[in-house]
Amino acid sequence: MSNLQRLRERLKEKGAGAALISNMDNVRWATGFTGSSGLVVLDETNGVFITDSRYDQQAREQVPGLDVHIYSNPQTMAQAAADFAKRFNAKSIAFESEHVSFASFKNFEKEFNGIALEPVEGLAGPLRMIKTPDEIEKMKQACALADACYSHVLRMIQAGVTEYDIALDIEFYFRRNKAELAFAPIVVSGERSARPHGIPSEKKLEKGDFVTMDFGAKLHGYCSDLTRTVVVGEASDRHKEVYDAVLTAQMAAIDGIRPGMEAKAVDTIARDILAEKDLAQYFGHGLGHGLGSVVHDVGRMGPTSTDVVEVGQVWTMEPGVYIPDFGGVRIEDDVVVTENGCDLLTHSPKHLQVV
Repeated sequence: MSNLQRLRERLKEKGAGAALISNMDNVRWATGFTGSSGLVVLDETNGVFITDSRYDQQAREQVPGLDVHIYSNPQTMAQAAADFAKRFNAKSIAFESEHVSFASFKNFEKEFNGIALEPVEGLAGPLRMIKTPDEIEKMKQACALADACYSHVLRMIQAGVTEYDIALDIEFYFRRNKAELAFAPIVVSGERSARPHGIPSEKKLEKGDFVTMDFGAKLHGYCSDLTRTVVVGEASDRHKEVYDAVLTAQMAAIDGIRPGMEAKAVDTIARDILAEKDLAQYFGHGLGHGLGSVVHDVGRMGPTSTDVVEVGQVWTMEPGVYIPDFGGVRIEDDVVVTENGCDLLTHSPKHLQVV
């Protein structure tokens, strides 16, 4: 079943006769379109993809499952959407309440005169959490490329090399291998490794630095997300203690995940182990997030999450400890949930590497 067909089934579940899909992440997921502007008007039997003249040929190539309409001045995208909703004889139309701004809603309200706009949450998001076999295969390829990148970039880790140069080499590697960046690479070292999302700087690596590298490829429209932390030159007892605690927490969470669990319960597995080592106060973010056509896909795995683990979901598993004035460790792998637990999609070595 295609993503478009799954979305139509979702409309039935929600009791919605027709829907307006305007969030670009959901548009891409449903149609395969990779441009920056477009929306979908859909009911059980009819459907149209609407975009502007910049994407005329691209849309016709990438969106085979829907009619394609190219709007142009003086018509607006909202007017085109309303016109098709009326052609489909829609009495009401569901819109993505969590993604539509108030200004956009008022604009839709004006153009959809005579058609009731119904706010509906979670039209495509829950569907995006469960990956199809084809999506999982594409993510395996993206993960394999991230693993290869890690092996490639390790050769650069030595005193005197800057964080920025390492990040640049990661970017070059992915682009040389016909992939996009899933996100801007994070490379932080020494005391700066205590910044979970630190921006690579001109700081030079020094002996005794932790170096945390977080990066991912986007290949065939799907992402990988890998983090490894190494030590330059020589690891102290404190380096080993902190690293081992994070690794133990991550492996326990990976071993413990099961379908039917609350996502926050998986987070608790890792958090409790860090608490035993008196390190939980340095773990400020959640254990992981959903991964898919965007790097932070639908789904959160943290203390306040309301998500439930299901077969076919792909999650990052990334506990971290960030100690001010010392440094930080994060170890991240991507996993797909199976009936008995999960399978790893990333396979880079994660014992403490001193380089």
